[in-house]
Amino acid sequence: MNVFIALLILCMFMCLYRVGKGPTAPDRTVAIDIMGILMVGFCAIFSIMMKKDLYMNIGISWALLNFIGTLALAKYLEGRGFDE
Repeated sequence: MNVFIALLILCMFMCLYRVGKGPTAPDRTVAIDIMGILMVGFCAIFSIMMKKDLYMNIGISWALLNFIGTLALAKYLEGRGFDE
């Protein structure tokens, strides 16, 4: 399990680099979306390690909020309103 956590942390730092250095706003958006997916992975690993389903529920909620946030940011970057 520690190997998976180390890999997720490495991927998280790579995404943070892309958020800070990314040449365009869509690159940063994709990096933020991937960071949300990595957080769901952390929640899944913690759920398995602690043998509690609370962390899996948090991961599912995080994934839904991440999806909605990505859609909202994509609409904003496209220049359309949220009611369209």
